Amino acid sequence: MNKMKGVRIVLSLVVLGLASSIASASDPSPLQDFCVAVKDSEIESALFVNGKFCKNPKDVTANDFFFQGLDKPRDTSNPLGSNVTQLNVDKIAGLNTLGISLARIDYAPHGLNPPHIHPRGTEILVVIEGTLEVGFVTSNQDENRLFSKVLNKGDVFVFPVGLIHFQFNRGYTNAVAFAGLSSQNAGVITIANAVFDSDPRINPDVLTKAFQVDKNVIENLQKQFWVDNNN
Repeated sequence: MNKMKGVRIVLSLVVLGLASSIASASDPSPLQDFCVAVKDSEIESALFVNGKFCKNPKDVTANDFFFQGLDKPRDTSNPLGSNVTQLNVDKIAGLNTLGISLARIDYAPHGLNPPHIHPRGTEILVVIEGTLEVGFVTSNQDENRLFSKVLNKGDVFVFPVGLIHFQFNRGYTNAVAFAGLSSQNAGVITIANAVFDSDPRINPDVLTKAFQVDKNVIENLQKQFWVDNNN
């Protein structure tokens, strides 16, 4: 009887271990050398999968793992004064199942990459040019603490997965940063866009109550044009 109880305890621990390892992973680990994403409109319209379908390995080429031109400055002439060039699985098919992606962020003087979250990936950012004020805010359970830092060329900062974060160019010249993300498709939710520019719009009464402001303020914010700086 004791032996059977011991077996059950061991099995329970094994199951818990497997569950925790699965839960802690950002993207599933590949089961082969690579799984280059294939675009097939007929398949994609009929089936949805958590990721992308794989191209036949015999048809894979070096170009499936290649992107050119990330050294070129991007256009920051928008109200935010920033431009995020995402290199995820939609841009580099070879990233499929590999659990990583990259972004270049360009900032005009006093440009802002506004408060946003990546629901599926942690971000590590390095400043290449300029000076950035960066930060992230913790969850309600941690009393929404702000962790902020001023970064100069060569400095690195980490934004944990799912937490609201931002970058602001404090300087009078252009700034550039590169960011690595722990997902082939980390996703991005810009807070202001999601709250005030959803489709359809959130009931103004809900936002008026949530933000504790006059309803006219909410209605004016919902009428604004909200810029998406992600490309």
